[in-house]
Amino acid sequence: MSTNNTNRMFEPFSSGYYLGEMYVQPRPAESAAIRRSDHERVNEQLYGDEEGIARLDNPLVMKVGTQHFPVVGDDDVPSGTLALPEPSVPDDLEFRLPGRNEVFLANAERARDLIQLTGWDGDTGDPAEYA
Repeated sequence: MSTNNTNRMFEPFSSGYYLGEMYVQPRPAESAAIRRSDHERVNEQLYGDEEGIARLDNPLVMKVGTQHFPVVGDDDVPSGTLALPEPSVPDDLEFRLPGRNEVFLANAERARDLIQLTGWDGDTGDPAEYA
C-alpha cells in the first residue's frame, strides 16, 4: 500500500494488517460499508499493481473487536466512518457505538485469504460475515 492518502487513515501494524481509527456506527443493512470514495481510494491503493487494478468494488476486509467484515462502498456513509450491520455488531463494541474505535484493515494477501475462506460472492452483493 502506498503511503499517501491511505496512510492518513491506516498505518502498518503487522504482516497482515494496517491499523487505523474510524468512527464506527451500526446501520440497518446487511453489509458493512464505508464512504464509496474512501473505499475506492483504499481499494486502489491496497489492491493496485503496476498495471492497474481489475476492480474497485472488491470488498475491503476490516476487523473490529473480534470480528472480520467484508466492507463495501456506500455513498450514504459519511467519510471516515465504518458502518456495521446492526445484528453483527460485536458484543464487546455495543457499549462504545457509535464512536471512534480501532479498526484493522487486512492487507491484500490477508483479505484475499479471508474472502476465499468465506466464499464471499461480490456479484450477489451479499457479503458473508467473517468469524
